[in-house]
Amino acid sequence: MSPIGQPATIEDFLQPGNQQVAAGYIIYGSSTMLVYTTGNGVHGFTYDPSIGAFCLSHENMRIPEDGTIYSINEGNYIRFPLGVKKYIKYCQENVPEENRPYTSRYIGSLVSDFHRNMLKGGMYLYPSTAAYPSGKLRLLYECNPMAFIIEQAGGKASDGARRIMDIKPVELHQRVPFFVGSTNMVNKVEEFLENFPDQE
Repeated sequence: MSPIGQPATIEDFLQPGNQQVAAGYIIYGSSTMLVYTTGNGVHGFTYDPSIGAFCLSHENMRIPEDGTIYSINEGNYIRFPLGVKKYIKYCQENVPEENRPYTSRYIGSLVSDFHRNMLKGGMYLYPSTAAYPSGKLRLLYECNPMAFIIEQAGGKASDGARRIMDIKPVELHQRVPFFVGSTNMVNKVEEFLENFPDQE
């Protein structure tokens, strides 16, 4: 890293996510929430318009280890890797003793889907596709911040094989496949991707 007081260089930006010191998001809806971490858990503040301030409403947020919601744009199903296709079919199987079939919920907004899944338990998936063989979401400013938040909440973030925050960026707008949410769900999709590689 550049010494304090010196001009920033490209190397200052191309650091793995495990070097982050803070991450957060603001979500708008029936209420407005600020959710953030500085590496000491995840805390949510809800905006109170009567006093014009954000008040701590969700202290030490934790995502359930298991979930029953999967969030993916199934309109791209035909373009997904084989392992992801198999995982989606697994989610849809009728196995009541394992709480399956899971519920499909996809808003199309990373933050909105992520926030709901963190509260209720679930996983957001944006795999590689034929159009985006490296994935579509950007590692540095989309995946890494959300990975930092989810890990601080007890969840997991992966590119399908590696921990997102351990990936060393090589360019500013680098894209990666992204699987983020409840730990056991991310582990399961990694298992499917490993067991059902695409045919060469």
